[in-house]
Amino acid sequence: MGLRRCFALGLIVVFCWHSALLGAEGAPGCELSEPEQGTVVEIVDGETLKLADGGTVRLVGAKAPRPPASTDEGDWAYSRKAIEALESLTKGKTVSLRFGGSRTDRHGYLMAQVFVAPAPGEDPVWVQEALVGDGLARVYSLPDNAACTDALLEREEGARAARRGLWASGFYGVRDAGAVDRMRRLRGTFQLVEGRVAKVAQVKDWVFLNFDEDWREDFTVAIEKKQAKAFAEAGFDLLALEGKPVRVRGWLEWRYGPSIKATHLEQIEVLEDDGEAEAPPPP
Repeated sequence: MGLRRCFALGLIVVFCWHSALLGAEGAPGCELSEPEQGTVVEIVDGETLKLADGGTVRLVGAKAPRPPASTDEGDWAYSRKAIEALESLTKGKTVSLRFGGSRTDRHGYLMAQVFVAPAPGEDPVWVQEALVGDGLARVYSLPDNAACTDALLEREEGARAARRGLWASGFYGVRDAGAVDRMRRLRGTFQLVEGRVAKVAQVKDWVFLNFDEDWREDFTVAIEKKQAKAFAEAGFDLLALEGKPVRVRGWLEWRYGPSIKATHLEQIEVLEDDGEAEAPPPP
């Protein structure tokens, strides 16, 4: 089915840098704080930077590819390419940090959108957008940090369609919600899963999106009642998803079959429906 993302959130906000270094427009579609500057001295991994002042920055919204558990990150081509790209973009350079939600995570890392101007007179480079657009990261969001999700999803969609970077590998591909047995080995990993919602069920304090008639074995998206209320307040009708094709992203668990817990609406994309239940290609 001609799948594309057709549920969008937020206003398109255009804002200008109030910085001598970055005197160009910032990222469209994001409502972010004023910039704070720092100099990058070390690349920790494909999504983490260390600054000269001792701070550690996590590239919120862009999840770098992780190798299988038995493989060293330096030996995994996709991880290595992400690290090399991040090093080329940022190491030794002054960057601007902008915040669109919680400033830090539980480790004390700064959760920022990162921008760098590679040379005088050039437009700033949005680091997350560059990595996602080159297929060197997948998009993720957090309940308290989702300001740039829509803009990054557009870039991810382009990279996926062109099979750039990690999208050329089935290891990171979008999973078919109907291929339950294939997902058994993926427990505890971040995944994108796509399929048609067979039934929406409200059970006690949960809303479940079931992708087959047998909820004991099928792929399921689970939303707690208090979070389902936040979906409704944002105009996202979970009950209306029955029969609709969707793509969901998050950490894959195993409870009566594979499941992903959706804590905020940016995890779920409602896809264009041409009436055909075409599955994504198998990995």
